This record gives sequence, C-alpha cells and structure tokens, in this order.
Amino acid sequence: MILPFADMFIGALRAPADVYATPPRYLPAVPQWNVFARVFDELPMARWFLNSVVVTTIITVLQVTTSTMAGYALAKYRFPGRAAIFQVVVGAQMFPFFLLIIPTFFILRFAPFLGGNDLMGQGGTGLLGTYAALCLPFAVTWYGVFLMRQFFMGVPDELLEAARLDGASEWRIFRSIMLPLVKPAIATLTLFAFVYHWNEFIWTMTVTRAVPELQTLPVGIYLLQGAFNSLDQKALQQAALSVSITPVVVLFLLLQKAFVSQNFLSGVK
Repeated sequence: MILPFADMFIGALRAPADVYATPPRYLPAVPQWNVFARVFDELPMARWFLNSVVVTTIITVLQVTTSTMAGYALAKYRFPGRAAIFQVVVGAQMFPFFLLIIPTFFILRFAPFLGGNDLMGQGGTGLLGTYAALCLPFAVTWYGVFLMRQFFMGVPDELLEAARLDGASEWRIFRSIMLPLVKPAIATLTLFAFVYHWNEFIWTMTVTRAVPELQTLPVGIYLLQGAFNSLDQKALQQAALSVSITPVVVLFLLLQKAFVSQNFLSGVK
C-alpha cells in the first residue's frame, strides 16, 4: 500500500540521468529537491491548491452539518414518514453520483434569475462557472446521514429526557449534549468527506472545462498531462501529485485519534 506513494515521491526526485543509469538505479544519486519549488513556479499550483481547499472545505462543512442534523432527527424524533425517509436514505446509496451528472448540470445551468438567466432559465449560464456549482450538488450525502443516524441511535434517550426535564431547548440538547457524544463519528465523516472531495474529478472537470480559474488540483494536473513528455516534466508531474496529497495526510494525522476511537466504539456494546 505504501509502495506507490513512495515511488511517486522518489520519482519526483529523480533526474533524467538516474532513469538512464546502467545498472538501473532506483534511488536518485542526487535528489532534485528543487522540483517542489518548480511546481509552484511553472504550474498554477497555488490557484489549484486554493480552489481545492475552498471547495473541499465548503463541501465538508455542509455535509457534516446536514448529516448530523438529519441523522439526529431520524434517530431521536418520531414523525410521520420517518421510516420511509430512512429507506430512501439507505436505497439512494446504491446509485453512484455520475448517474445524476446530466440532470444536475441542467438544473444548475437553467436556474432562474441566476447567472443572467430570466424566469425561464434562459439568457445566461445559471450557476455554472461559480463555486456554488462545485459545492451545492454535494451539500447532502446519503452515507453521512446514515452514519450519523446509526451513531445517534446508540445514545440513550434518557439523556434527552433528563435534559428536557431540566428545561433545555431542543437546540441546546442537540448542540451541548448530542454533538459532544458523537465527536468520533463527526471526525470520521469529516475525514471521509474531505478525502473524497479533495480527489473528486468527474463533476469538477465537467463544470470547470470552460472556467480554468476554478480548476482544482486533480483536474489541473490531469489536463496538463499531455504537456509532460520529457523525463524532467514527468518528475514535475509526480512532484505536483506529491504536493496534492499532503493536506489529506495532514488531516488524517490530526483526526487519527478520533477516527480510531470511532472504529473501536463501533465494536463495543
């Protein structure tokens, strides 16, 4: 599992002489550390990086917020249609997002009164070419709602009843009692959402082909692969990939304790 990442990092440090060396030489004789500085000098990495951070952070915050609120409602409130909604949440996980790309694209393209559109959604571009087009389709995640609902189900109802007897409002119960109890699940959902959308490619490429300034790291590196013909440029590409995975590694290290705690608690009654 580690070998592909190590090979990517070592490949970025190789000079062309290391590739053609006889006998073959895997480790570079003189590591080319300057390649990581060249990534930001020769490629629009700073812009791609900023776009990735903005889009992924917004989506992660939206998903954690909607998932915790919906999961809590499905787990602790009794209302008509609750079972049907939960069945929809479970069933919707069977359908991958790429099946919805075309209708989602047209909904954003013909949104009334947005992006120069009139009431009928004509005359402009709608939400296309904006951060909203990259974020809104992922504001809710079925998996996140299911995960948080299952975790909230494990919290005793007696805690809610005791809080209500003490005069706590429903919002106070959710914010001050329930959320602290499900921190491991929130950390897990945050990690999963951030990693997935940091690497998300198909939708981002679809929306940003006409707006290069909104391209994220995966799309930017992919669209430039045709320019990486020489060995020197191949090393530059691998350096760009190494830089792109750094935030994911850092986030995992920061959330590792809570992530492991969630998996441990899931196996303990």
